[in-house]
Amino acid sequence: MILFLVDKMTKWIIFPMVIVALLVLVGIIFTIIFWKKKKDGKMEEPNFQVFFILGICFLPMDIVFMIVISPVFIFYMALGLCYIAIGLANKNKWKKE
Repeated sequence: MILFLVDKMTKWIIFPMVIVALLVLVGIIFTIIFWKKKKDGKMEEPNFQVFFILGICFLPMDIVFMIVISPVFIFYMALGLCYIAIGLANKNKWKKE
């Protein structure tokens, strides 16, 4: 009985550790890419219009999630509002197509 519980607990401990390890690995890869681009002088200014569009997309999606699933999704509303604010604050830097 005890062996069964230990085996079950080990699975619950290993799974989050694997996820955290993968997230750390992805973070390290993105950091290396960022540093190489910065070093080569290939850093581009972000397209702030995309921030605005993402914010507009997050707001209705969040309202639906809050009504259907749980009010916990208010975080996405805050994220959407931040994206809208970033996009509007830098409206003069939007890339024209």
